[in-house]
Formats: sequence, C-alpha cells, structure tokens
Amino acid sequence: MRALIDTCIIIDALQSREPFCKEAQNIFLAVANKQLTGFLTAKSATDIYYLTHRHTHSDKETRKILNKLFSLFELLDTAGLDCRKALSADITDFEDAVMVESAMRTDMDCLVTRNIKDFRKAPVPVYTPAELFRKLQSKY
Repeated sequence: MRALIDTCIIIDALQSREPFCKEAQNIFLAVANKQLTGFLTAKSATDIYYLTHRHTHSDKETRKILNKLFSLFELLDTAGLDCRKALSADITDFEDAVMVESAMRTDMDCLVTRNIKDFRKAPVPVYTPAELFRKLQSKY
C-alpha cells in the first residue's frame, strides 16, 4: 500500500506530541517493517524542517533528523499542475487540496492524517493513523 503521510503525523511522531504520538509512531514502524510504503511531499519536507528546527534549535540536529526521515519515507514532488487543480477542488483548505492532487497524480492508495474532516470530499481514501493501522493488521 502506498500512503501519502500528512505533516502533522510526522511531527506528532518526531516530537512525541500527546495524545497522538503512539499512533503516529505506529505509522513509522509500519513503513520500517515494509507493511506500507510511506510518502511525503517536498512541500511537507520544508514544513517538517521548520517545525523540527523550532523544536531542536539546531540546524545540524534538524538535518540529521530529516536525513533519517528521508531514508524511511519516499519524497514526492509537488507539481505546478497540483497547485492549479487544487484551486478548483472541492476541498476548501488549499494546502490540503494540493496534497490530495499530488496523491491522485501519483496514484497513492490513501492519505494519512488526523485531520479527517478537512478531507471529506477527497476522491482518494483518507485514514487516521489508527484506521490505517487497523487496515494493515487485517491484511496480515
């Protein structure tokens, strides 16, 4: 299964944000154990850098974290076409709409976020980390 992972999930895991970190860390484990192929958008990578740097206050440490993250997750480019299509999408949050367009263009099986309500009109399946983990467990 190919899943595009939202920024919030990555930050929840990296910063051990309660009460979300356990489920987010399960996504990392599923990717590491090859139960799932996890993807991040390039746009998400810059947000993760910014939020992680604010947490660590160290460019060197933040880059080390990103390096490990990029060895685990695949990166997707955000295309100009994704941005253009997002303008007319049924999803009102532009950033979320761009993510959906990127997921559709690259044939993702699903999106993973804890912000399900903003993705109600997404034409691709959207799961919380707990929902995805249950789905993965039912396969094995």
